[in-house]
Amino acid sequence: MNEKDIKKIEEVFKHHIGILSEGFQHKLDIVAEGNQMLSEKLDRVESHLEQRINGVEKRIDRVEQKIDSVATDLAAHRADTESHRVGYRISESRD
Repeated sequence: MNEKDIKKIEEVFKHHIGILSEGFQHKLDIVAEGNQMLSEKLDRVESHLEQRINGVEKRIDRVEQKIDSVATDLAAHRADTESHRVGYRISESRD
């Protein structure tokens, strides 16, 4: 093999490596793009879930306030009815 043949082989090898490198880079770009899309989708889902959770927390707070209000009203009602005549009392049902 002479020097001319060796140079030709080197050129073909470099060309082949260049093609493989371009293919690898293209595939790497596709993977990076896919990861970016997934990241953006996760951000949207996270934002949506945060909004939903905040709405649920607000509803729970309102329910807690209503329960506290009913408990206060019930305690006041019991105190009021217990101050009435002796025969008029509220008793808890024991089923």
